[in-house]
Parts: sequence; structure tokens; C-alpha cells
Amino acid sequence: MEPLNAEDPVSIGPFRLLGRLGAGGMGRVFLARSAGGRTVAVKIVHAELAAQDEFRRRFAREVAALERVGGTGTTPVLGSDTAAEAPWVAIGYVPGPSLRTVVGEEFGPLPPATVRALAAGLARALTHVHAAGLVHRDLKPSNVLLTVDGPQIIDFGIARAVDTIADGGGLTSTGAVVGSPGFMSPEQVRGEKLTPASDIFCLGSVLAYAATGRSPFGTADSGVHATMFRIAHDEPDLTGLPPELAGLVRACLGKDPAARPSATELVETITVADPWLPAEVLARLGRHAAQLLETETESGATATAAAGGDPTPVPAPKPPKPKRRRTSLIAAATALVVAAAAGLTYTFWPDPGSGVDGQKNKARGETDGISARPSGILPAAFLGAWEGVLQGAADHPRETVRIELGQGAAGAKAAVYVQVTEQRLCMGRSRLVSADEDKVVLGESDVTTSVPAQRCTAAAHQTLTLRSPDVLEWTSGAARATFRKARTGTAVVPPALLGVWRTRPNPLVYGENADRYIDEVTITQGPIGAPVFRYVSGYPRQDDEGNLTGDAVSCTSTALLAGSGTPLVIGPTSPDPASSDRDCEQAGTAGYLVIDRFEGKERLLVFPMLDGEPGEFYRN
Repeated sequence: MEPLNAEDPVSIGPFRLLGRLGAGGMGRVFLARSAGGRTVAVKIVHAELAAQDEFRRRFAREVAALERVGGTGTTPVLGSDTAAEAPWVAIGYVPGPSLRTVVGEEFGPLPPATVRALAAGLARALTHVHAAGLVHRDLKPSNVLLTVDGPQIIDFGIARAVDTIADGGGLTSTGAVVGSPGFMSPEQVRGEKLTPASDIFCLGSVLAYAATGRSPFGTADSGVHATMFRIAHDEPDLTGLPPELAGLVRACLGKDPAARPSATELVETITVADPWLPAEVLARLGRHAAQLLETETESGATATAAAGGDPTPVPAPKPPKPKRRRTSLIAAATALVVAAAAGLTYTFWPDPGSGVDGQKNKARGETDGISARPSGILPAAFLGAWEGVLQGAADHPRETVRIELGQGAAGAKAAVYVQVTEQRLCMGRSRLVSADEDKVVLGESDVTTSVPAQRCTAAAHQTLTLRSPDVLEWTSGAARATFRKARTGTAVVPPALLGVWRTRPNPLVYGENADRYIDEVTITQGPIGAPVFRYVSGYPRQDDEGNLTGDAVSCTSTALLAGSGTPLVIGPTSPDPASSDRDCEQAGTAGYLVIDRFEGKERLLVFPMLDGEPGEFYRN
């Protein structure tokens, strides 16, 4: 936790602020305490979001929905003012470690009995969330806290207001996108409407992580877009998963939402062990709870003294007695946890004694925007996606580059790049070397995607110099280009492009067989790196003498989305062997998509990244 600075308020509503916990895509987060001594976390909305009337309305509806949840295993809302100049909400707080911290840093994979209890506890919490008409949409290890009494889910529902505004209000902040690579559902990757079944898929990924220490679809380090593709199309990697958990996890990870069990069904069928956590984890809970209680008391006294008030800290309420004394270790841990937070929940798990915490210098995608220390060295003005043209013109590109910058420490792979030429698409991750207010330097890179395969080399050192809030200058060796802000997220294809488009075969050219010649383009929604472009062509087969036969040749190819600007850039098309005849041509060129009107109708123009005529397609 960081001390309050001169710009921070000393109180919000009835809550006295003790210190800063961090900042996320929606706003700042403070540790606070009520007049009665109850510890809470207060989120204050960013000014640019508070200025949007639509956001305020949606934020108010989400807070009201959260107040109705009130179930076991979810975070209670303890106060809010959605009409304030700076809207805020106060939610419960407890010093419980996240599942990511326990599995990834302190303990390792959990035993099967604990994972089953984790599944039951999270499913029970989801029944309350879903009954209130909410979908969590970001269930991941860092959003699951472990307490003596069971797991707790945090940060649900409110983020949906941010996401909705991002869809329709022009926000480009990376923090406005809900969903974390590695723990998303196929529906999220495709940008489809989400139902409670989406949370069940994410639950399956969380359980696999708890049991194996790995995401079943890879992590951001293996390529964000490659991970999303695996989620949508590939089977999960469940290597190391105990056999007794395989049926449960695979059921949750079904690609078809209708085939997944509901949260209620999981609660009714899973048996739970007691105590549910290993003894080593219970002991860790007790130690950290005691340390954090001491830190909160010191912070409260400092904050009050700084504000000119009585430095005597408000005493915490006396803890209730534990329900059952299983062993002296469990009883001691329970008393410490309850004394520290009186049963409230939130996500903050530092080590106050050493000043080290598991969230330090982690990118926002890894900590959900909440950290005990600044999350990285990148200035906020650089965050997000930027695109530029290296060869050609903005309306007729021949080579393009896109860079999406996330927060991170020096040395972190904080930048995802996409470079497209006529015959090649290369994606990778670049390391953050240094950053100041107007310049960012990126170092060595790793290639994560190559189309065609094994044709890409890692990007060289790159320098980004900020010229205005929406423009930066990119240099790499002798190459130089102007980059502009671009859309980012899981649904960046403009709605006007979506759907099926077909050519109009000319009867004067094809005669009575015109209807046998098919050229069809299908464009779907998705993030950068997703196969959103599908091209199908068909034509009559010819015999050895060149005469048309009754058979037809059908060819299918796909292309990855490579840029979200105007025009929309796609990589080279790759043949789909399973849907194509052996006579089909091999990979095609990269291109870009433009919509205009011709003879009063919408027309899709698919330009190749070379000097050539575009393909013309019309709504099917």
C-alpha cells in the first residue's frame, strides 16, 4: 500500500482513506475504514469516464445489481454514490491471498480435494452472481481469493459498465476491455453475447490452473492472440491434471456453451473436504493477516495525523469465535483472519514486513489493475494500440506495423507487434527497455506467429516518440513511420464489415454456367490475430480437353486480422486443407478491406497489398 498524496482526498462519503492500493482501467482504489472500524476498499471512477452520461447510468445499474447479489463467496457492496462528481463504490476487504499468488508463487499446484472444494465454492458464488442477472466475465486466478471459510470472487459486474461504454463510446483504453488472455471463454474471444455459461468455461480454466499451475490454453507470454485462437479452436492442454479432476474440468471447458454444466449443477454434485486448504496455506493466511492488521493500523494513524485529526486509530471490532476448533493451527489462522477484516473481502496481498508483494511490477492484465506498487514504467499516454504504414499510403498500404503497449517493468515483454507485408504476417512480443514521458524504447523480441510458417524473424530495436495524444513517431534502424491510435480489444472489426459477401458472376463471361462460379467472403468479429476473414471460391472442374464437367472445385482460405484502423488490414490468406480440393492454389497475399457504395448498394472491396485491382463483393 502507498501513502496518500497531496491530490488524493482524505475521505470519501463516510469512509476515511488510509492509503492507495492502486489504479485500474476504471479508476483509483483506496484502502479505507468506516467510522465503526470496518475496513473497506473504495473505487473512485476516472474523470474521463465520469464525464460520460451513459457510463454513469450503466455504472449505477451495475452497482444496484451488485447490491442485490449479497451471496456467499462474493464481495459485498458497503456504500456508493453513483451521482457524485467522482462516482465511487465501497466494497469489502480482507487480506486473503489470490489463487495466482498461492499457486504461482508460494505453494504450487493444489491437491485434488482442495481443487474440488474450490470448484464448489466458486460455483456457489456464481449462482448468486448469475441469479442477480450478472456475468462475471473476468474469472481468473487473480480474481479468486482464498480464505479459511472458502474462496471469494472479486471484481465482478462493475467492469461490465466500462466494457459496454468501450463498445459504443469510443474508449480505446486497454483497461476498458473485460477478459484476460488464458482465462477467457470462446464466446469472449469471438466477441459474442455472453451468458452464465461463459463463466463456467472460465471456471474450468481456473480449476486446471489450480491443479497444474498452468493455464490450459497458454499465457500472454506465449502470444496473446495465439492464446485466444487456442481457446476458440483447440482442445485444452491438461497435462498433469489428476485423473479424478478430468471429468469436472473437461465438462466446464466444453466449446458448446449449452453443453457445460450450470453453477447450480456443480454445487449439487461436488463433495467438499473440511478443512479445504492445506495446512501450509492456512498457516500463511494467519501470518499475513496479522502483518496486514498491523500495517493498516499504522497507516490509519499516519493518514489521520496528516489530515489534522486525532492520530489514535479506530479499534477494529472484536472477532467472533471460530465455529469449530479442528486443530490449533486452523483455529489460530481463523482468529487472525477474522480479526484483521471481520469477514470482508478484497484483493490486496502484500508482505508488509518486507515491502515485497506478488503484484509488484506486474502488467495490469496480470493483476487486474490493482497493485500494491506502481505496475510498471510506461507512461499512461503510451498505453494502447498504435498503427502505421511503412510503405505505401494510409489509404493504399503496402506494409504496415501495429504495436500494442501494455504496462510493465523494464525487461517485461510489454509490447505486442504485428508487421504485414504482401506475402507475410509476423507477430511477436518486444521487451520494454526504457521509458520517459515522451519516449519508449523496445528491445529484443520473440516471434509468436508467422504466416507462412517459419518465415518471420524477430523485430529489431524500436523507438516510439510521442508527438501528441494520438500520434507518435516510430523508428527502427533506418525505417521510420508515423503511428496513430488504433482500436484494441476482443471485438475490433467495424460492424459494417461483418457478414457474408459474394461476387456477381458476369453471364457475358461465364454464360449459362455463371451460377457455378462462386466467390464468397465471410467476415466475423474478433481481436487482432484472430482468423476473422474466410474466403470460399468454387468453379466447375474441367476435363483433359478443357470441357466443363459436372464436378466442382471448392477452395477455402482464411486470413488473420492484422490491423484495426481504416482500412482494415488482414494478413496473407492460408488454405484450409480440410475444406479445399487438391487443385486449389496455395497461400495468397495480404490485403485490406474497404466499403463503398456502387449503384446504390454497399460494396466490399478487398485490395491486395500490391498494385492490382480489388475483388468486389456484395451483401449475400
